[in-house]
Amino acid sequence: MINPEALRQLQTDLGREALAAAAAETPTEREFLSVVQRLRKRYPEPLVMAAVEQAILRRRGAAKFSRAGEMYFEREALEQASSEMVSHYRAERLAGFPCLYDLGCGLGGDSLALAAVSPVVAIDRDGLRLSLLAANARALGVEANVWPVRADLRLPAWRLSRRAAGFFDPGRRRNGRRVYSVARYEPPLDLAYTWLPELAALAVKVSPGIDLRQLSGVDCELEFISSLGELKEACLWFGSLRHVQRRATILPGPHSLVSSGNLGTGILPPQGYLYEPDPAILRAGLVGELANRLGASQIDATISYLTSDRAITTPFARVYRVIEVMTSNLRLLRAALRARGVGRLTLKKRGSAIDVASYAQRLRLHGDHEATLILTRAGGRKVALLVEPVAA
Repeated sequence: MINPEALRQLQTDLGREALAAAAAETPTEREFLSVVQRLRKRYPEPLVMAAVEQAILRRRGAAKFSRAGEMYFEREALEQASSEMVSHYRAERLAGFPCLYDLGCGLGGDSLALAAVSPVVAIDRDGLRLSLLAANARALGVEANVWPVRADLRLPAWRLSRRAAGFFDPGRRRNGRRVYSVARYEPPLDLAYTWLPELAALAVKVSPGIDLRQLSGVDCELEFISSLGELKEACLWFGSLRHVQRRATILPGPHSLVSSGNLGTGILPPQGYLYEPDPAILRAGLVGELANRLGASQIDATISYLTSDRAITTPFARVYRVIEVMTSNLRLLRAALRARGVGRLTLKKRGSAIDVASYAQRLRLHGDHEATLILTRAGGRKVALLVEPVAA
């Protein structure tokens, strides 16, 4: 629905009035046509269609942007945009340079965060997305620090500055489908390597599920970032911003754990407390680092759960008190849980092929108590750990 003319109309007095009317309808995708039919009695139909789409996208964008209600979005660009929390964290790492380049800026979520720490040259070949960036920069009051430039990153018609740092967010979808090979990113990841001699530093956003074999031989820091317990993205850091080999960062915070070569503290059966590492820790391969920090041990060589006899509050893991180490035999486990009066069960697993939903149904529990049960392996055998969360 959004196009350059519609975007221009939305920023007029009549457009802002139509946006407010559309927002008041709180439309969903299914209600799009019915809301358009109501509002087109008051406003031109093309304007109404653009306004209703923006109302839907602004509600969706609120999950990523604190001021989404003032911004303008394009559907695919919004799906690919980083969350505001991640963008601001990354911008803080890029602070201190006299100029920053947002290479492939899209609708500009990262440009807006970068503009808070330095002037930004935002480059993209898509004129509509550059117009969205300009509109969003005006809406958020940072337009003086953002210079949109229309250019194709693959063509040598523009120059970088050796004193500046860059941020590159290549497209990872083609025809609506996710792309896993870095060679099929748009533009491909190899293009970023050609910029390294021209920049003081470079950050590159990649998929958090990237096959690490694709980065073999690449001299960079690899950072995995999670937000509110969910793995969000990975970032490659080059040049003066490369400090370690691996980093896991937990937001909000930020809280970072970095690689230093620690391999962990061995294997122990479950002790009084269990630690479930954050997904960024797991993806960065820093379970051993965390074990050393906590004075904890793995419960199995193949399982990332850690255990110790002390409860240590940490942003890097969820902590549980181990109530009982139980058998994973369904019949015996059912009897043990019924004896405890457990009727509502939170079931988790790691290192187990069991289907959690089916397993929970087969337990056929009845009772007034709630419990958390973890199906996993400890010391090479299958176990069920009855646990309770420890408040942070």
